[in-house]
Amino acid sequence: MAQLRKITIDPVTRLEGHGKVTIHLDGQGEVLEARFHVTQFRGYERFCKGRPMEEMGAITQRICGICPVSHQLGSAKACDAILGVEIPRAAILLRELLHMGQYIQSHALHFFYLASPDLLLGWDAHPAKRNVVGVLQEFPEAAIQGIRLRSFGQEIIRRLGGKKIHPVFAVPGGVSDALSPQDRDQLLEGFPEMYRAFSCAMEIFQNWWEKNKDEAVGFASFPSNYAGLVDENGNLALYDGEIKISGPAGEPKARFAPRDYLEYIGEKVEPWSYLKFPYFKPDGYPEGSYRVGPLARLNTASGITTPRAQKALETFRASAGCGLPQGSLYYHHARLVELLYALEKAEELLQTEVICSKDVRITVPRPAQEEGVGVVEAPRGTLIHHYRVDSHGVIEDVNLIVATGHNNLAMNRAITSVARTYIHGGIVKEGILNRVEGAIRCYDPCLSCSTHALGQMPLLIELINPQGDRVLELRRNS
Repeated sequence: MAQLRKITIDPVTRLEGHGKVTIHLDGQGEVLEARFHVTQFRGYERFCKGRPMEEMGAITQRICGICPVSHQLGSAKACDAILGVEIPRAAILLRELLHMGQYIQSHALHFFYLASPDLLLGWDAHPAKRNVVGVLQEFPEAAIQGIRLRSFGQEIIRRLGGKKIHPVFAVPGGVSDALSPQDRDQLLEGFPEMYRAFSCAMEIFQNWWEKNKDEAVGFASFPSNYAGLVDENGNLALYDGEIKISGPAGEPKARFAPRDYLEYIGEKVEPWSYLKFPYFKPDGYPEGSYRVGPLARLNTASGITTPRAQKALETFRASAGCGLPQGSLYYHHARLVELLYALEKAEELLQTEVICSKDVRITVPRPAQEEGVGVVEAPRGTLIHHYRVDSHGVIEDVNLIVATGHNNLAMNRAITSVARTYIHGGIVKEGILNRVEGAIRCYDPCLSCSTHALGQMPLLIELINPQGDRVLELRRNS
């Protein structure tokens, strides 16, 4: 049996939440399977019961400090459905603008802070350097552009909701306040610089891709289903639309209204993780595995409605040749295409005449429906809020399915693929840990969101021999 070893890696890994990976080896030291365990306990769905539905937007956005806007919007849409209202057009546009601010700050955060250390410094760079501080030291201009892009997205959120994190804006029936012409004009002035910052990000990625194409194309690559919102013409939709599920070759498998999600999406529980395993019911479990998020959205949509992002989408698809892009590292490219779309869409929304209208909310005295479903595309993927209330609007039941949950089966397939590629004869080098993490990181998981827990995140990787003994432990401390 291999000698017991323990490797501690510091600083904290570039994921959000608590996770553990176990890799099981056969007698020759080859990988049988790998599992991604989420070790946080899920509790939000339970303690939301008994609360007035008007509080849900404020409560559920506390699930996460990275994507509170997505939870607020999902919650507001679920409450709109319960109230039976169609909110004013200005409120829809302002919610979309808030959403684009979220996309800009979240995608910039992931690319520059979490992914770029692997791309710019290398998988095998020393762990003490392989982080955003290392990027700042070696590539200061890239780091500064990332900070500017994220700050701009946060500024959009602040102008609408009063603060950059946990804003108060989307409410049942609309939004809480109108956008002033002064704020609109000042935001519009920032776009030229943001497009330049985006070009910097895309140049970094494309240069890295060309130098590492052979490894990148096959990294954690596997066929799967894909899911995402699309508009009435099948184009990319981030705030509203129908849920479309397509197969590995892009063939359509289902398209349905968000309120009907339970007919198509089931959830399984495994004893080794607190994170549930959603699946596409018609294909069964686990064959019904599907992916969500940037790669899935671009593989599901027929096109993008803004010109620069549409051109970037065509380049993205051409990079994969004849078939759909399937490698997990394509998520980074897809994320940048969406970042460009978010910039264009935000600028388009701000140039809309009605954006400063004061008609931004409808109020009604009591619920019109017992249930409501709100679905948006969070930066990490499809987010579902489903509430059931009594006649006074008090919450009786809650179901939340977040992006990281949808990707649970896919992330387990991704780390198994990477472990089988790089681990042979039971030999593991430090860079293996980072590649396994990198496979998870492609999906930009938020484990706090997915289990709705509080806390920090160490990542632990264990190698298990055929007798069930732990032969190696690789740990990242929080």
